[in-house]
Amino acid sequence: MIFSLLALSCFSLRGEEATSTDEKIPADVQVRFDRIVPEKIELKHAFDARQLLVRGKTPAGEDVDLTRMAQFDSAGEWITISNDGLVRPVQEGSGELTVHVAGETVKVPITVSGLTETPRISFVRDVQPVLSKLGCNQGTCHGAAKGKNGFKLSLRGYDPEFDVRAFTDDLASRRTNVASPDNSLMLLKATGAAPHTGGQLMTPTSPYYHILRTWIGSGAKLDLATPRVAAIEILPHNPVIQEIGFQQQFRVVATYADGSTRDVTRESFLESGNTEVAVADSMGLSTAVRRGEAPILARFEGAYAATTLTVMGDRSGFEWEEPESFNEIDKLVAAKWERMKIKPAPLTNDAEFVRRIYLDLTGLPPTADDVRTFLTDERPTQEKRNDLINKLIGSPEYVEYWTNKWGDMLQVNRKFLGEEGSKAFRSWIRTQVENNVPYDEFARSIITATGSNKDNPASSYFKILRTPEDTMENTTHLFLAVRFNCNKCHDHPFERWTQDQYYQMAAYFSQVGRKEDPEHRGQKIGGSAVEGATPLVEVIYDSGSGEIKHDRTGQVTAPSFPYQHNDLATALDASRREQLARWIVSPQNQYFAKSYVNRLWGYLFGSGII
Repeated sequence: MIFSLLALSCFSLRGEEATSTDEKIPADVQVRFDRIVPEKIELKHAFDARQLLVRGKTPAGEDVDLTRMAQFDSAGEWITISNDGLVRPVQEGSGELTVHVAGETVKVPITVSGLTETPRISFVRDVQPVLSKLGCNQGTCHGAAKGKNGFKLSLRGYDPEFDVRAFTDDLASRRTNVASPDNSLMLLKATGAAPHTGGQLMTPTSPYYHILRTWIGSGAKLDLATPRVAAIEILPHNPVIQEIGFQQQFRVVATYADGSTRDVTRESFLESGNTEVAVADSMGLSTAVRRGEAPILARFEGAYAATTLTVMGDRSGFEWEEPESFNEIDKLVAAKWERMKIKPAPLTNDAEFVRRIYLDLTGLPPTADDVRTFLTDERPTQEKRNDLINKLIGSPEYVEYWTNKWGDMLQVNRKFLGEEGSKAFRSWIRTQVENNVPYDEFARSIITATGSNKDNPASSYFKILRTPEDTMENTTHLFLAVRFNCNKCHDHPFERWTQDQYYQMAAYFSQVGRKEDPEHRGQKIGGSAVEGATPLVEVIYDSGSGEIKHDRTGQVTAPSFPYQHNDLATALDASRREQLARWIVSPQNQYFAKSYVNRLWGYLFGSGII
């Protein structure tokens, strides 16, 4: 195979087209060259690639992306480089790429090797990312639950074994014709040579075509021992675009389980979390729309990385004035204001404050006497506000308000518990709030609750949630702010959670037993044509037996935590629920405290931090 065909065209129809831009440095803006990332390049096989980032600085020290404003000269035909800085190999050798930018000339050493050997194409490492980038395994195409037009792939490639079988076994292997790769339906349809509902996705001269063709020609095999993606990094970190309409080129680098790295910028998906501020395209390029901040999420083969993109806009004449700070949060917020060049609004007046704090902490407006007392208090503002907060926290109104919130989250409902059961559970929650029980103890007492739900109302949690799956989904959402829903049927399409992890977590609740409380024998509640009535009062216990089977494999799944932290030591005789509770509430757990802080922030400010 002649891999120098790559020199004919480095671009496919989807995800590979060259970027053209009229973006220029404004005449009144002085910019100097700062650095190029990476500083040197080693291309080790025919399908290797590197995305260059050319960075500059203004006299004020502000970063500027100069990638598309630079001029590239490879001094030969041994590499190709697009006008947005993507370098691909053509011939073996070494030399320097000359970059002209901001009145300077910079040399980037480049070495090209491995082109005389037929590259070893892995389905997991090489083919699957191409299928994802072309959109073949998306939910709107062949990754749909029932596939598309008689052909189904796993959603976003979460099951490579299934996908390879789909390509090689169906239609008498016409999709992957190993004897005549160019006649494979996989290639004919994607290039438009055969009718394809999805249209033409690439050209026969594109790198993606050659990757797929090489894999088919080598036997269309699957090697499950291929190292998987361990993590990805998005560069640069937290960049700032100074002018609306300007752009920022990102670079995405994947690290594999064997420690190797790879530039996957063009195979990754970049999404803006705030398209009113910035939009992202298929090649890692973001464009500023208006002043503000947008989270940028990079996704590649089940790995995720995020950064923020700040669009500064015209802030000429801005002068920072340090506001008064009363605590660490004030300092963090002020630092963000300074970075964003925002002048904070003045402090709310006493009349507004007293109304807001009553509503936030008690859910009730202050009485006229409450307002009058606060407004006539002549003590310093911060002193009297702190005293009012301390007065309201723990007040009967506060206790009732936050009892109601937790009652909603824990689904305290007569439908599940009956009149007396719901009253008892709510009373238990109220006692926890009134006594200011530490949050970790509160969570642990719910997750490990045993006994009759009449005598220990916390065990009502397991009367309401009756299957390991439902209990696990609710528990992870409630105490970790993690949604284990989509990954019941397939690896989560937008987050790190896998289908295996779903059943491993559910296994922690597979040994929860329920039996009728003898004191209330024969008393039932609920019931329908689908689900029968349940005992009005039940005893919750750890049975010591009971397993859960993986939906895809049909195999019994052992319990396992979806991520590790440094506090995993557990007594050998601890029940599964006790092990899980310790793992969840540990100070080392990265999600437990953050999820509760985010929930409280959302209650008080109308929107969570994340």
